[in-house]
Amino acid sequence: MLADIERAISLETPSSDLDAVARGAQDFAALMADRLGATPEVLTVDGVTHLRLRFGQGPAKVVLVNHQDTVWPHGTLERIPFSHEDGVVRGPGSFDMLTGAVMSVHATAMLIDQAGPEAVDGLSIVVTGDEEVGSATGAPLLREEAAQARAAFVMEAAAGEAGSLKLARKGTSMYTIALHGRASHAGLDPEKGVNAGLELSHQMLAVAALADPAQGTTVTPTVFSGGTTTNTVPALARFDIDVRAKTQEELQRVDDAIRALTPVLDGATLGVQGGINRPPMERAMSEQLFARAGELAQAIGVADPTGVEVGGASDGNYTAGDGIPTLDGLGAVGDGAHAEHEHALSAHIAPRTALLAALIADQLQG
Repeated sequence: MLADIERAISLETPSSDLDAVARGAQDFAALMADRLGATPEVLTVDGVTHLRLRFGQGPAKVVLVNHQDTVWPHGTLERIPFSHEDGVVRGPGSFDMLTGAVMSVHATAMLIDQAGPEAVDGLSIVVTGDEEVGSATGAPLLREEAAQARAAFVMEAAAGEAGSLKLARKGTSMYTIALHGRASHAGLDPEKGVNAGLELSHQMLAVAALADPAQGTTVTPTVFSGGTTTNTVPALARFDIDVRAKTQEELQRVDDAIRALTPVLDGATLGVQGGINRPPMERAMSEQLFARAGELAQAIGVADPTGVEVGGASDGNYTAGDGIPTLDGLGAVGDGAHAEHEHALSAHIAPRTALLAALIADQLQG
């Protein structure tokens, strides 16, 4: 398994480079064929490459949810190459989420080795290529695959080094607001301009005020830009917004408010792009699977899992939002998603893969 994790990490797959994502998908498809004796379909949607491996003829009963794109730019491997020292696996994607993807393959291989290919009849493994940038093409594929499933197991990393499974996730929205003013010379006739930067400051404050800490709703202006030269009243400015909420109602409240924003300065206009991206993964969609995971862990002699609610979103939000029982965070134990200290703890890989195999078999058998 460590050799396969090294293989996956050693091909850089930043989401923004579709050719790199395609190369990573092709190699991961070959890895799956090596380990499972079955070759996944390679599906390209709007230039983004995804993998789907179905066992059996009917609709999927269990779907393993993975992605192989990462947030890391080309050149990261030169600074942070794959390594495994003192029980710590490092390298871009080691925690989020190439270790989990490899675990999907090996859990399936365990079941096939134990009882033959019929043991995984009804299983589907999906590996998408755009999860880190919102799953615009991966989500429809995944949702269609899981539409009749009994369970979706999301191989995203666990919650930190405690290894907790993720029982609920906030839903997300993403927006870009463009502020349009009128340019003029900042020294000769600034009064003739309409300052898009000042309009931006008003709107950023208005947007930030939409947060509701009591409800767990965060509304955060993030990337912003504007202006052209130091002596020109800016005619254009823009900023991005990240929204997280526990309920669909809260996401909708914020969405309505953002779309109702009006300019403060005379002559300014604004436009809104984006919207609700991922629905919340509510705890009710994971509770029965989490309880079963505890029973199976005891039965096979691995550590009893703990569970937490988290703010970050995953593709599990989509399956849970569609009413499919979903258990998330079954992948690597470690820390540092999207951070320089990203790592996975190798001692947890085998027992968690065994638990995943038990969960797959349990749900396939009904």
